[in-house]
Amino acid sequence: MSAHWLTMMKSYREELWFETKTRRAYLNITQQVEAAVRKSGVQEGLVLVNAMHITASVYINDDEPGLLKDYDRFLEELVPQGATYRHNETGEDNGDAHIKRQLMGREVIVAITGGRLDFGPWEQIFYGEFDGMRRKRVLVKVIGA
Repeated sequence: MSAHWLTMMKSYREELWFETKTRRAYLNITQQVEAAVRKSGVQEGLVLVNAMHITASVYINDDEPGLLKDYDRFLEELVPQGATYRHNETGEDNGDAHIKRQLMGREVIVAITGGRLDFGPWEQIFYGEFDGMRRKRVLVKVIGA
């Protein structure tokens, strides 16, 4: 890799903050990520979007209300909030939220082409909250030229 190419690289970092009114929520954050990409000035590169909390997730899928309800039902059936978790013996009550995060993932990486997110059909970026009602952040890191 030539040194000239490295001098053309840009890096931009931004934090998005969320505080949901409910314990579980699924927020479409595509527009906030697109705004960060525009601010970065990167035309060709990658954007990393990751939840900075171990009870939240960032994932890509369709923004269809029925699908969001299906996710919530599936996760709650698979990992019920009211079940017994050893983690909760520490005084916490969010053992389920940690496991739900593992299932939904920590981050996504999206290509940037021509200064825009390079998505497939219907793809959107979501913040999944599994232990809400407090402030949490998502890191948006843009790199490229």
